[in-house]
Amino acid sequence: MQRFCTLAFVLGLILMVFGLTYIFPIATSLYFDDGMTNHFLRGMSINIGAGGILAASTMRFRGDLKTRDGYLLVAFFWLLMASAATLPLLWGIPGLSFTDAFFETMSGFTTTGATVLVGLDQLAPSLNLWRHELNWIGGLGIIVLAVAILPLLGVGGMQLYKAEIPGPVKDSKITPRITQTARLLWLVYVGYTLLCIICLYLAGMGWLDAICHAFSTLSLGGFSSHDASIGYYNSPAIELVITIFMLLSGMNFATHYTALHHASIKPYFLDPEAIPMLGLVAGSILLCAFYIWHFDVFPDFFTGLRYVSFNTVSVATGTGYSSTDYAKWPAFIPWLILFLSGIVPCTGSTGGGIKMFRALLLWKQAGRELFSILHPRAVNPVRIGNTPIANQIIFAVLAFIFLYFISVVVMTFTLMFTGMDPVTAISAVMACINNTGPGMGSVGPAANYAHLNDFQTWICAITMLLGRLEVFTLVVLFTPAFWRK
Repeated sequence: MQRFCTLAFVLGLILMVFGLTYIFPIATSLYFDDGMTNHFLRGMSINIGAGGILAASTMRFRGDLKTRDGYLLVAFFWLLMASAATLPLLWGIPGLSFTDAFFETMSGFTTTGATVLVGLDQLAPSLNLWRHELNWIGGLGIIVLAVAILPLLGVGGMQLYKAEIPGPVKDSKITPRITQTARLLWLVYVGYTLLCIICLYLAGMGWLDAICHAFSTLSLGGFSSHDASIGYYNSPAIELVITIFMLLSGMNFATHYTALHHASIKPYFLDPEAIPMLGLVAGSILLCAFYIWHFDVFPDFFTGLRYVSFNTVSVATGTGYSSTDYAKWPAFIPWLILFLSGIVPCTGSTGGGIKMFRALLLWKQAGRELFSILHPRAVNPVRIGNTPIANQIIFAVLAFIFLYFISVVVMTFTLMFTGMDPVTAISAVMACINNTGPGMGSVGPAANYAHLNDFQTWICAITMLLGRLEVFTLVVLFTPAFWRK
């Protein structure tokens, strides 16, 4: 019982802190006088009040968190925050069900960018900003923010950090203390966000749109304040700015910090993921540009290159913006870039999917197995960069890949069981588990998820969470061993 009371105490503290995030949309609502101020004030009061009551009633049970508790807390945390964030949407959008509101907020927090809302151009400015703020908060991992704050409140955070980042490099830190690491990462994140806002404004966006799209660009969330997404602007300058910042956000933020700290680009060449990631994206862009040029989709090569570049980077990094309906292009391209969304984002980025590190590790492991067939007695360790990788890490990655694909298969067949066509089902699952947003078929870039029934919507929402927590964190809760003392 004490274990769950300790978890409740931490959740209460986090809920109180989350209530403060309502300040930004409240200020926006007051500025635009959009009639949503009272909704956000009520939501803020409920979050802070409920969090305060929960924390106060369990304060005597406060104590250190164990690693096992971290996994449970992370899952509860994401579900609680997504539920709490629905209040302004439920009160501000007539006829919106809790299922759709939860889908929207879960999509925001997990930086998936899939939406069930239509008429975004007419949506109240504060509600649009709220959606994008959820993207931004979830971007670097709302748990990392909690890691930086919770120690100030007397609660350790390393267990949360390890629970949310179960990958092979979860113990790499840029400073000895995890709290200092989290703060430095957020400093880089905030700095890039401010720079992106300024660049988008200079490129032609209004201040509100610049803030909204900077939030969803740095987080690789992909929410937009327009139904037509970035295609609404039809601006090469805006597309260029967003493309650059999407690529930056697809890289490891610890690498960004190191490069800025030493005022050098050398850390990017030392990062084992950065160059392969950029090379894969560049090669895919050229391949798709020449492919689409061959089919005369656009009047000239450079027009095609513009649209291919933006949409390839957008989907491959897991952002999910669109500047045109690329689903109408030859099928090879949209399916290729949807596949890339699973492997292009780097570890430590705001993207989802398998991640570039794991993809490189599998590639090297496959090469080692082929080499072993020819030279069975040779010692040939797998290396990423100059670092040899222990076999236990390779085994963990193989287990992750297995669970990842099993999750895709199970969720796809579940959606097909409901009557969804195979193209829409598999692309929706891939888009959700990779936190990308648009899929193919009836959930393509020119459509959204509004037409899904409630059961299909919940399946997609769960898939988003499964992808954001990198499968293990959620699946481990359903194993008998987790609940044994």
